[in-house]
Amino acid sequence: MGISEHNRKIMALLKSGIILEENEKLIMELEAELWAESSNPIARAIGFIIKIIYFILGIRLHGYLVITDKRVIEVRDAKACWIFNTSKEVKYVLPASVKEAGYLKRATFCGCFCHSYYFYYEAWTQRTAIQLKGVDEQGAKAVVDAFYNAICAPQQ
Repeated sequence: MGISEHNRKIMALLKSGIILEENEKLIMELEAELWAESSNPIARAIGFIIKIIYFILGIRLHGYLVITDKRVIEVRDAKACWIFNTSKEVKYVLPASVKEAGYLKRATFCGCFCHSYYFYYEAWTQRTAIQLKGVDEQGAKAVVDAFYNAICAPQQ
């Protein structure tokens, strides 16, 4: 079974490296913010400095949540010496395991100036939270809605 031309083009666009199945449509791919603790400019600057230090040491870390019309996939990827894959973890989120999903809005700088949004879902065995980059409340709601629709589709 070959990969369709459409999926080949989408695969080239996905940072996570996930290969879509035949007739599977990408809803969204979220890259986790692994360095900064909030969207506060100071926290982002500190996170950027930490990221540069890791880069100089040759350590690269990436986390993704890929939502398609048929499944939800978590990807965690680590590389050493800039190119050597040290680990890659790919998990499919089973719809029956998810108890709840939502988003959190947190004030970060002096309690009122900067807000950060986190998408989260809680399953029977784990809780995953991802800081969303550059989104407002509408964007956070769109992520939750896409996740909910993706996990509900197989159950219908």
